[in-house]
Amino acid sequence: MHPADDQDPATRAAPTDDQDPAAPTDDRDHPATPAAPATPAAPATVRAAGCVLWRRSPRSPGLELCLVHRPKYDDWSHPKGKLKPGEDPLAGALREVAEETGYAAAPGAELPTVRYLADGRPKEVRYWAAAATTGAFTPSDEVDRIQWLAPAEARARLTRPGDRPLVDALLTALSPGTTPCP
Repeated sequence: MHPADDQDPATRAAPTDDQDPAAPTDDRDHPATPAAPATPAAPATVRAAGCVLWRRSPRSPGLELCLVHRPKYDDWSHPKGKLKPGEDPLAGALREVAEETGYAAAPGAELPTVRYLADGRPKEVRYWAAAATTGAFTPSDEVDRIQWLAPAEARARLTRPGDRPLVDALLTALSPGTTPCP
């Protein structure tokens, strides 16, 4: 039996100044602890940004929101897309609006961030309210159609239920007493 085996571990003497605390110890006192199995790293979050693009209706009082149709997914959504490495989220949101809709936009309030799984990976999309300023839509492989709709119609047309609260967030951000852009 090792001399220290009969002592309670809590009462064992600490090393003295002349003992090296890093010196090897008897394996019977400190059996090797097996290494924990490596756990796979969680997939990195996909960072994206977009806008709830709006304008004053040319046909009636009120606002219209721009929704984009993506043929790859056959869905209707707010304009958005993945950020480039190191890209500022607001700059990326405005870039995506221009690429997908053809419109330049004046950014307003930041809206809620939407989080969901896309192809098994976590995705985080930051959104801003943005007023359409100038531009015109040209169809592409990524977005083949856009629609300008009244808020209630836009909310109903959005494919993903998680995108619908952004309509309400925009309306709150532009509530009476604020001075929205164009």
